[in-house]
Amino acid sequence: MKMRSHCPINYALEHFGDKWSLLVIRDLMFMEKRHYNEFFESGEKVSTSVLGDRLKQLEESGIISKGQDTVKKSRIKYSLTKKGIKMLPFMVDMISWSGEHDSETGADDIFLAQARDDRDVLLKSLREKLEKEHLMDV
Repeated sequence: MKMRSHCPINYALEHFGDKWSLLVIRDLMFMEKRHYNEFFESGEKVSTSVLGDRLKQLEESGIISKGQDTVKKSRIKYSLTKKGIKMLPFMVDMISWSGEHDSETGADDIFLAQARDDRDVLLKSLREKLEKEHLMDV
């Protein structure tokens, strides 16, 4: 991937800096979605071409990987990589920020309280869960 600049903000944006990429990562991290159709059925109404493009970009960036589904061999199953799982603190902080500023947030009150009051424990628990679910597939 050719970078426009090596500014840290630009680097992050080049890898996952659009809403569709972040929503795919959200679905993998928090919604337990692993297949194309599950991402496509998310409430934000992504088009098939945009979804396919974002999955390809995330894979090329090393944030996700794809492999054969163990249950239905004809399906592709997407997983977070170690690099993708390292986005967890950033994603939790975005949820916390939105929960604080969006009066109609869809974020769970218990999750928001834990993110605010015991962030390290929450991150450790979520990281362990993601590593078990996503890295064991590889």
